Amino acid sequence: MPLREWRLRIQDILDSIREAQEFTAGVSFEDFQANREKKLAVERCFEIIGEAARHIPPEIEQRYARVPWKRMRNMRNVISHVYHRVEDQVVWDTLHDDLPLLTPMLRDVLAREQEAEGAGG
Repeated sequence: MPLREWRLRIQDILDSIREAQEFTAGVSFEDFQANREKKLAVERCFEIIGEAARHIPPEIEQRYARVPWKRMRNMRNVISHVYHRVEDQVVWDTLHDDLPLLTPMLRDVLAREQEAEGAGG
């Protein structure tokens, strides 16, 4: 299987963030908790986010150390491997507290790297 370019992986993360937010737009925590389809859809988004983060090159991770690469991978691992203990409140809080902050960070990574390439770096 050919390797996907890391920028596409970051775009996968951004797309999954957007989708998770769309799935829960206008939804209360109680409605989220009661809706198995929404929970599974959002959990799938977190799995994609973590899997994509796993394929970011170490030099990019080091250059952008404030991006929570490890936390993204850890969230995916919990959802995938300890699925029976996933806490709805943690998923909800991460969705609303952390993902909105992650989007501009990742857009910044893409923009800076594009600038560096344009400057011959």
